[in-house]
Amino acid sequence: MKGFIDFVREQGVIGLAVGFILGGAVSKVVTALVNDIINPIIGAVLGSAEGIKEASIMIGSANILYGDLITVLIDFIIIALVVYYGVKAIGLDKLDKKKD
Repeated sequence: MKGFIDFVREQGVIGLAVGFILGGAVSKVVTALVNDIINPIIGAVLGSAEGIKEASIMIGSANILYGDLITVLIDFIIIALVVYYGVKAIGLDKLDKKKD
């Protein structure tokens, strides 16, 4: 048991777990922001009553749903920006750089 506790302390497992939980929470907030605010605005601009998520194009008999892909891409971009600026604000980006 002592070896396990030492492992948890040395490897920063608690910090990793906290980061994982916070990452999940940020993901839920961003998904709600995109689904409830950004997508309806984009849908209104594009003239879609259902919003961007239901956007599709017909090619022959195939109905290609591209709206959900756009939604996922917007989610990814926002999460990437939050992570990038969060790391920059905390100063974690400077930890891996070699000192001169």
